[in-house]
Amino acid sequence: MKRKNILQNTWVVAALALVCCALWGSAFPCIKIGYEMFSIGSDAAGSQILFAGYRFALAGVLTILFGSLLQRKVLFPNRNAMGKVLKLSLTQTVFQYLFFYIGLAHTSGVKGAIIVGTNSLAAILIASLIFHQEKLTVPKTVGCLVGLAGVVAANLSGSGMDFDLHWNGEGFVLLSVISYACSSAMMKAYAQDEDPVMLSGYQFLTGGVVMIAAGFFMGGKVVGFTVASTGMLLYLAFLSAVAYTLWGILLKYNPVSKVAIYGFMNPVIGVLLSAVLLGEGEQAFHIKNILALILVSAGIVIVNVFPLRRDRKKVRTEKTDTE
Repeated sequence: MKRKNILQNTWVVAALALVCCALWGSAFPCIKIGYEMFSIGSDAAGSQILFAGYRFALAGVLTILFGSLLQRKVLFPNRNAMGKVLKLSLTQTVFQYLFFYIGLAHTSGVKGAIIVGTNSLAAILIASLIFHQEKLTVPKTVGCLVGLAGVVAANLSGSGMDFDLHWNGEGFVLLSVISYACSSAMMKAYAQDEDPVMLSGYQFLTGGVVMIAAGFFMGGKVVGFTVASTGMLLYLAFLSAVAYTLWGILLKYNPVSKVAIYGFMNPVIGVLLSAVLLGEGEQAFHIKNILALILVSAGIVIVNVFPLRRDRKKVRTEKTDTE
């Protein structure tokens, strides 16, 4: 019970969620570096999917290995958990990334980034309106819209954004977002009865194997394995394993909205880390990125502070009634 209370503490949730966001944010520049190391072109969708398959399969192996060592038993899904693992692997890994890579090839980077930035809003809407895991309140809605405004601010350039839409471009990226949102709600539901570490490990492994097969089918290839490039692939696998496992544990003990709202930090952190790792320092502290950070932070505060005040008021009322 003590562990559950700790994992529901607002500051603990914030710290662990930001660790996840920092790891996911580092994926943006590291994937670009990985593509260069393995000579994967921006239009080589098959090779990109194969590379992602290797990454997620490795993430699954690492998660299962570390989870088994920590729990001193081999993590393995029972018959009831197998169906949950399959559904999670399809939504969290296979559908999300297949739709993402194909869609991104038929849309601009700006539009793709902004649509992907709606991940957190979509997760909260689906958890509230479809899975009925929590109520969609005004503070949650306002906080999400403010956070989304931050994502838009971080990605809009001086020339703005056109509104020419393609079903296999922006449409596929949106399907990727919906797939991710469904996986968050499903993880929340499944983690109540199953070990979230086990679910994370096996969904990654299963999804990774499917993506490897899809990558080979699409004619993809990943060559140029060196100590440096292999190390980068292992790091990408490690960050996925740690971030998604922590995220799943937080979802187990908290409302989706309390956790998902931090997802708006991913692109902001991605921009800042890209500035450092890719030598784009002059862009890091551009006014639009500072504005984005302010808006995203404001959205997180709105979603977390208003319910906290309401709960404290409720506790005081109940205490008064008791006395």
